Amino acid sequence: MKRTVAIAAIAGFSLGGLVALAWYQWPSYVRDGAVETPRRPAWTEAQWPFPVDEWGKGKAFRCAAADCGVEVNVYVRAKIGFCNCTTGVADDEELDRVADLRLMGERPSALAAGSPITVAWMKGRSRAYTTQRPQSSALAIAFNDRCDVVVATAIVAHPRPAPLEPSIVAFLSSETVIRWAEVTLGL
Repeated sequence: MKRTVAIAAIAGFSLGGLVALAWYQWPSYVRDGAVETPRRPAWTEAQWPFPVDEWGKGKAFRCAAADCGVEVNVYVRAKIGFCNCTTGVADDEELDRVADLRLMGERPSALAAGSPITVAWMKGRSRAYTTQRPQSSALAIAFNDRCDVVVATAIVAHPRPAPLEPSIVAFLSSETVIRWAEVTLGL
């Protein structure tokens, strides 16, 4: 009887140790309140949730908190002939002009200066904004092919979206989005 109890106790402690080790080693994308860059975000297409306006419907994608650390919703659409044909989206003023800032809610304010990005062969800019939603933020991303611009708005369920920007830009460079952009822009 003592031997059975001892074996059960050792097995229980061993199993508990393995569970604790797995929990400690399990990838966590939110540590100490800061979100980390996800290693393998999984994006799924969603319904376009906004009313149709002069730019029409776009594409909506979602990355769940289990895959990105926090929920991220990306809304992408083309604005044909709406970009500065000479310089493209080269500065924050042009980004603010072409971006879908109203998708972020009323009066978003920039968290910092924007930065240049590259999506496939196209150049553009990205900038982080506050939103009216508590504990959330947004990224406005725009990139152009000549006079046509593709605008992406990422709503992030965290007040600081910067660590997620590389994953979002990589998704925008994915075959899924690039094929859609080529068809929509008539390339």
